[in-house]
Amino acid sequence: MRKKIYKIDPWLEPYKEAIDARTARIMAEKKKLAGDGTLSSAVNNHIYYPLHKEDGFWVIREWAPSATRIYLIGECNNWKRTEGYAFTPVGQGNWELRIPEMFLHHGDLYKLWIEWPGGGGERLPAYVTRTVQDPETKLFCAQVWDAPQYQWKHRKPGKRNNPLIYECHIGMSGEEEKVSTFEEFRRNVLPRVKTLGYNVLQIMALQEHPYYGSFGYQVSNFFALSSRFGTPEEFKALVDEAHKCGIAVVMDIVHSHAVSNELEGLGCLDGRDDLYFYQGPQGHHPAWGSRCFDYGKDEVKYFLLSNCKYWMEEYHIDGFRFDGVTSMIYWDHGLEKDFGDYSYYFDNGVDENAISYLALANILIHEINPNALTIAEDVSAMAGLAAPVSCGGVGFDFRMSMGIADNWIKWIKELSDEQWGMGHIWWELTNKRVEERTISYAECHDQALVGDKTILFRLLDKEMYFSMHKGSQNMIVDRGIALHKMIRLVTIATCGGGYLNFMGNEFGHPEWIDFPREGNEWSHKHARRQWSLSEDDNLRYKGLRLFDEQMVQYVKKEHVLNGVPKQLYVDEGAKVLIFSRGNSIFALNFNPTQSYEGFSFYAPEGKYQMEFNSDEDRFGGFSRLKKNECHFTQEGKLSLYLPARVAVVLRKL
Repeated sequence: MRKKIYKIDPWLEPYKEAIDARTARIMAEKKKLAGDGTLSSAVNNHIYYPLHKEDGFWVIREWAPSATRIYLIGECNNWKRTEGYAFTPVGQGNWELRIPEMFLHHGDLYKLWIEWPGGGGERLPAYVTRTVQDPETKLFCAQVWDAPQYQWKHRKPGKRNNPLIYECHIGMSGEEEKVSTFEEFRRNVLPRVKTLGYNVLQIMALQEHPYYGSFGYQVSNFFALSSRFGTPEEFKALVDEAHKCGIAVVMDIVHSHAVSNELEGLGCLDGRDDLYFYQGPQGHHPAWGSRCFDYGKDEVKYFLLSNCKYWMEEYHIDGFRFDGVTSMIYWDHGLEKDFGDYSYYFDNGVDENAISYLALANILIHEINPNALTIAEDVSAMAGLAAPVSCGGVGFDFRMSMGIADNWIKWIKELSDEQWGMGHIWWELTNKRVEERTISYAECHDQALVGDKTILFRLLDKEMYFSMHKGSQNMIVDRGIALHKMIRLVTIATCGGGYLNFMGNEFGHPEWIDFPREGNEWSHKHARRQWSLSEDDNLRYKGLRLFDEQMVQYVKKEHVLNGVPKQLYVDEGAKVLIFSRGNSIFALNFNPTQSYEGFSFYAPEGKYQMEFNSDEDRFGGFSRLKKNECHFTQEGKLSLYLPARVAVVLRKL
């Protein structure tokens, strides 16, 4: 039996009652929704509500308690409100329409017309599973989807104890200046992910969203796969192919808020402002201009929980990265808050409804698939977020170590190389709650957006445009290439069990991400990935890609992340950081000018072989070290040659 979180962390002892009350509240909510059974058997709104076939009829239902009349309008009836397509109230605010199968056909467009006291208008069904955008008006319509059932070919890949995550966006994954597709990703990008060695694909922007440039974070239709990337069958083929490659597929799921749009979203669906959302100001996100779910309402919990189950059952999704958890769990959304005190995690500023929902979601997901992977994006470091519910936690498998990326940017931006603190770097990379596992990353998509810079762009700036050719001699580029590799290696080697990279950042993709918008004349120039740069033997991007591949494959092959990083040597003056993990030793010399002959440090007794180092010619280095060189401890010490700005990886034989 695992310990309660307040038994592990004595700083939580004063909040024992609050933690136990939180657990009791979660379990009471579970019983309320599922009785004595499982959540996974009780949550089935994704079957009951969306348009589907039943005994020779098309059936669609809608929860709209304030509605007075609902019609289905579309190509089937020339967009007219007719009695043959009028819904019937069936109790508890639900409405139902049953029409013969011959009345609707695959590909037909439709909407709902909902009337309420004092008004009415076109809406899309809350549980709609397929929407398409009109190229002229840019408005979305629901679409009948009645394609032959996809035949799955490959098993799910199983549990990912140490997820190595490749974060990606389908639309910007191609090299052409356009919106790329599921099929193009499956053919052209997935093989790259497999070669690099990542074992989890985290896909953004799958839920339908009206504005492409929102990166998928302003969702309108929670059950609809975004049609701008292709068909449901094409996405299923991508997931199936990933499973064939031994890669799990995790979805970026947005349950933190909803787009405020009414014509295609959930806003004022039946004339009520608070049908799915909190009443008053709490129902409106002050920073995002979006709507905030009422997590205390049973119908909303069923809606969101069914959403999780739908994606797992329909598309064989292996787990979720929950976006915006900080915004969900605090009434003030964590805006301009430093979270410098444990009391913030348990006081009246916490939305306990949201905490209960997230815990229920984790219970449900793991009931459906015990091997599923759940990750929380939270900047507040709330205690217990990634601890089991039974121990006083919220039940996530991992949480994002978001401060690590922020610190790398801060160190690069604000400090000279001579000011980098080895002890500070070690502390920030390894300071994690012992009862929770974390995903570390040097940078994700956030650092690549317009207004920010990727690590390599920040290190090289304008030199990226002129001096990435191998024939160029440029000290700024040499520094940037060296630090790019070292930063990534030390981040993955100290991670709390999992590591993440955003697509293209492994080879230092140039410039930023800027989606087509009015301000850039709707250009796709910066909403794509220039893979060819990493294949060009004459450019230095290729060396970065090969180093990333070596690094990821090594930690996977040697099961490095199963162990715990142990500090062996820190020298602030020399700028040297050395640590062990499992059978491996990682020695990094961050000094910009000083190389060290015969650098000695205490290490576990044995014989060590150099597996690889960041200075190898194939990685864009200067080949100052002998490949596969063996080292023996003498009187408990190892002695190495450590060139300036080089990382060395040793394996105990």
